[in-house]
Amino acid sequence: MGRKKGGTNKRWSAQEKYEIIKPIIEGKKSSHDVTRETGLSNGMICNWIKKYRENGIKGLENKRKPGNQLVKYQARKELTEIEKLEYEVLKLRIENERLKKGYTKKEADQAKGKKSSKKNMR
Repeated sequence: MGRKKGGTNKRWSAQEKYEIIKPIIEGKKSSHDVTRETGLSNGMICNWIKKYRENGIKGLENKRKPGNQLVKYQARKELTEIEKLEYEVLKLRIENERLKKGYTKKEADQAKGKKSSKKNMR
């Protein structure tokens, strides 16, 4: 079935995943029954069950964080005053994280693929 064109992936919390697989773990329903009821793929449900059996509820937590948060501000032409401030705060948080990790501005730019010119090296 898949998602609609232009749609985004749903991010399930660990608790939501557990509520979906709970009847299977307790033996009340089969994975195929839950697949039909929820519309989720059987493979995804089986992966959640496997992760739950290996690591408990911790195994169901999302490992990755959502993508680049700055995109939501960069794509728009005009921002409200609050959005401008939020955008600036996000940029400063990112810069702060890079500095904590020991990156210099030059190293961060190189990691992005930007090449610094000799003029900027002086």
